[in-house]
Amino acid sequence: MTTIFVKNMVCNRCILVVKDTLDTIGIASKEVKLGEIILEHSPSAPQYKELNTALTEVGFEILDTKKSQLIERIKNTIISIVHHQDNKLKTNLSDALSRTLNMDYNYLSSLFSEIEGLTIEKYFIAQKIEKVKELLVYDECSLSEIAERLNYSSVAYLSNQFKKVTGLSPTNFKNTRAAKRKPLDQV
Repeated sequence: MTTIFVKNMVCNRCILVVKDTLDTIGIASKEVKLGEIILEHSPSAPQYKELNTALTEVGFEILDTKKSQLIERIKNTIISIVHHQDNKLKTNLSDALSRTLNMDYNYLSSLFSEIEGLTIEKYFIAQKIEKVKELLVYDECSLSEIAERLNYSSVAYLSNQFKKVTGLSPTNFKNTRAAKRKPLDQV
């Protein structure tokens, strides 16, 4: 089995695009998930090159170094926690990352800060704020429900963090929608 790590695979549509790309090239996959393609067999050199070219054309990038692969796994774990799980995080982020990636959090945190130029916590907050924006735009949840869903201790704390990051209160954002949401791969 071979695992290929892919940058910018942040949603279910991304997974579908990658699966379609693999099918078009004729590479059989065992599983495709956020940031990862798991193949039964290693692709030949020409297949790998064709896959790399095809993925680049649709906005993805194959990650070749262990550090870049680990950074992408950290990002995809956070994206999954914030955007793809409807339940609250049952433990703190550091424990969740350590358990999921089977590595010491201090190492993960240090590497992430070194490579990305921001802390894991700031990246996590940025993802949460993007989720808040999404929920505000869809107008299906009250601010209180959003705070609970995203594990904020209070609506006031959510509002303060939202304003600190965006410059707008959640209510102003909802009313003006002047601040557009960012694609998840650009957060």
